[in-house]
Amino acid sequence: MAMATAPTNSARAARWQDYVQLLKPRVMSLVVFTAVTGLVCAGAPINPVLGAVAVLCIAVGAGASGALNMWYDADIDAKMRRTRGRPVPAGKVQGADAAALGVVLSLFSVMLMGVATNWLAAGLLAFTIVFYAVVYTMWLKRWTTQNIVIGGLAGALPPVIGWAAATGTTPLNAWLLCAIIFMWTPPHFWALSLYTSEDYAKAGVPMMPVVKGASSTRTQILVYSLLLVPICVAPAFTGLGGVAYLAVSGVGGLVFLLLAWRLFRSRAGEAADPRNDDGLYDVRAGARDARNLFAFSILYLALLFATLLGEHLLGAKPLEVF
Repeated sequence: MAMATAPTNSARAARWQDYVQLLKPRVMSLVVFTAVTGLVCAGAPINPVLGAVAVLCIAVGAGASGALNMWYDADIDAKMRRTRGRPVPAGKVQGADAAALGVVLSLFSVMLMGVATNWLAAGLLAFTIVFYAVVYTMWLKRWTTQNIVIGGLAGALPPVIGWAAATGTTPLNAWLLCAIIFMWTPPHFWALSLYTSEDYAKAGVPMMPVVKGASSTRTQILVYSLLLVPICVAPAFTGLGGVAYLAVSGVGGLVFLLLAWRLFRSRAGEAADPRNDDGLYDVRAGARDARNLFAFSILYLALLFATLLGEHLLGAKPLEVF
């Protein structure tokens, strides 16, 4: 395994902001949001302090996973436009320091979760960290085109962990929240990879467009989108979501499918790197259909979980189907 290491002088000069970036704060914010939704949707009374500690543990665990990922992936991060500015490949933090931070935070978050709530939640948190840092980062990412399909389980588990922290159980509705994120991950990341495939090719990462081509990737995005939308609507029929959720998931799902269809009919991913800069959204015309689905997928997932969270906080009645 090859991992980039920053010069010692750079590591000594590292700022606290560099260590915060190791924790992938934007990813952490999504993890916290979905975990809080799971905790609240569980509907069980929980001491506010213990609830806050549980959310903190999930956030720290997510940050630990991010630090371990940046340590191990520093060699390929240095080759990609989107990631070359990360602290380790940029020489701001030594790889060993990133690894140490990840290990310490992992142990802290799991042990605190077990002591403060229950060991089921702690076990799920530990599994999530190991799955992301070891199974996905060290194995799947560099080995198979199904890397983000299988690896997506790590990002899908936070609502289950939140639910377990509140109740000590993981019922069907908790796993339904997990299934939504799990099925959402492939079309989301493959849409992004269609216009960042040159990065992955340079780094030797076998993302779907690199190995199977753009046309096959667009087809699979459409297939996964067709499977995703019914799963997103399902909570309205399991006693988890209400009328507002049914409307948001249904209308949003139709928009998602429309964008996936437009992407399927496009030629996105077949031209050279279409980005105008190092960002994710400033792309030339040929990649806009991929960019649009990628952007809307973030909004759709956020609206789904925000609606569920709002309904449960406001005490809205679940939809009565029968």
